Amino acid sequence: MPELPEVETVRRGLQQVTLDQTIADGEVLLARTIAYPDSPTAFLQGLQGAAIASWQRRGKYLLAQLKYPQTSGSQVKSAGWLGVHLRMTGQLLWLSAATPLQKHTRVRLLFGDRQELRFVDQRTFGQMWWVPPDQQPSEIITALARLGPEPFESDFSVEYLAERLRQRRCPIKNALLDQALIAGVGNIYADEALFRSGIHPNTLAATLEPVQIDKLYTAVLAVLQAAIAEGGTSFSDFMNVQGINGNYGGVAWVYDRKDQPCRVCATPIQRIRLAGRSSHFCPQCQLAAAP
Repeated sequence: MPELPEVETVRRGLQQVTLDQTIADGEVLLARTIAYPDSPTAFLQGLQGAAIASWQRRGKYLLAQLKYPQTSGSQVKSAGWLGVHLRMTGQLLWLSAATPLQKHTRVRLLFGDRQELRFVDQRTFGQMWWVPPDQQPSEIITALARLGPEPFESDFSVEYLAERLRQRRCPIKNALLDQALIAGVGNIYADEALFRSGIHPNTLAATLEPVQIDKLYTAVLAVLQAAIAEGGTSFSDFMNVQGINGNYGGVAWVYDRKDQPCRVCATPIQRIRLAGRSSHFCPQCQLAAAP
């Protein structure tokens, strides 16, 4: 599933190519992709004639603020929001309308100059929302209200992390995957942050020492920044809006590197399952706590 760096990469790409572009029309090829309103027709009607004012990211969600094109002397009028969650295999591609449809195209939004934004999703778990202008995105996309702080915002701090982990009697890997703790961190970057901080993924969160929490906080920020700089990770289906894969997978410390030598000590990387998710780690650099 695309995580914060992948979604941020898409956001930045969309911010470059779609601003002030007006949605002229659209087509929904898979009705269940539309989470709100109740029908694809209402979804498209809400978007038609709206222009993209800006793209924002909240956790793994993309939010486009919409406006009606400004006429001479008029004030900018809100047209609501377009929300997108890529889920496991979703892609947002900015393409010429003449480009043949990809096999798993679910939604097309048609703009001027024969350009379009396509939502391509092989596994069909991705969702899109149109939020009317008299409502906030969190009123319609209710999961937004349950998200924890953004890693790069001031409310995510060492003190916050220590306080929230103090009562967690679960493995630290599981805690990091909780979107109510940190918004946007998923399986890939939780593994990477734990490696960089020297913490075994099965360590109980509540037992971490202050020095470990400090290292983990720094590592979370570092791996996310590194992944954004590389355009995200493309272990499966992720592409940016131009259809280009991210490069972080080639420099990952542990994720998806089972049996390959650790980049620090050459010990083979191991993989275990925690709460149904795979966890990659170096048994030498991330020593397990004594039972």
